[in-house]
Order: sequence, then C-alpha cells, then structure tokens
Amino acid sequence: MDLKEYVRSIPDFPKPGILFRDITPLLGDKDAFREMVNKMADYLQDKQIDLIIAPEARGFIFSASVAYALNVGMILARKPGKLPYTTVSYEYDLEYGTDELQMHIDAVKPGQRVAVVDDLLATGGTALACAKLCEKAGAKVAACCFAIELSDLPGRETLKDYEVGTILQY
Repeated sequence: MDLKEYVRSIPDFPKPGILFRDITPLLGDKDAFREMVNKMADYLQDKQIDLIIAPEARGFIFSASVAYALNVGMILARKPGKLPYTTVSYEYDLEYGTDELQMHIDAVKPGQRVAVVDDLLATGGTALACAKLCEKAGAKVAACCFAIELSDLPGRETLKDYEVGTILQY
C-alpha cells in the first residue's frame, strides 16, 4: 500500500510558503490508517518502551494507537493551561513561530523508557520539547517516530541526539 496516496498536499497553509501535508484522508481510510499505525509500532517494537509521549493535538491520534498496539502507557504533552495538575514546561521553536508544551510533573518516573510519537517531523521543535520534558523527569528517550518527515527541514538535525524513525518522507 502506498501511504503517500492518502496524504493531501495543501499549499500556503497555515500561511504563505508552507506546504501542509494533510493526513485526514489517511485517517479516514481504515486500511491506510491501520497500515501507518502498524508500521510505526513495528519501528518501536524492539525499543523496550514503557511509555509514549504525545504532543497535542494530531500527535494524540498516532500516539494513542501506537501505545495500544505496543501495550504501553501514554503521556499527554499539552499547551499551557490545559492540564489540571502540577506541570513541567518546555518552550520551543516551530516551523512558523514558537510554542510551549507541558506535561504533568508525575507523568514519567525516573528510568522509564519513552518514545516520542507524532504525525510530522518538520523542524523537530515539538519532538525535542517532548523529549526534554521526559528527560527533566529522569526518563530515557529511547526513540522518536513520525508518520511523515519533511526532509528539507532540519528536524533530524534538531533531534540528532535521539534515534529517529519516519514512515513517509517528503
């Protein structure tokens, strides 16, 4: 199955000069979605993962599915003010601005092995924020896995200290 057939390209979204890779057709096709989740889970299968950290919001889709497939827990990394308990924060750069992610301070225990799972690797800022949040809590980032990589952007360089796997590259 060619999963690229299920990813729509939308120019100038969310601003001029950005070519947005829309995963909604892939999510809407049960076979393509299952294939993507299975490929991501296969990549992480031998990494001895305890938890998957999921950045808001599209990351929740793949992270929950992959966590279920691997029978591991999941951590939510959310924008400020969205989590009800004490949080730790990390600010990072996006392809087109800056942002901040938070997770509950007790979401990860020291020594646990965590995978960062998201839909897209662009500049790597979001994934790096997730990794740094986990490391603040004493966890080890075992790998990062993405459905799509925009290989002309510096995501891999941003994540050079981590093992990175991607399913589709553009």
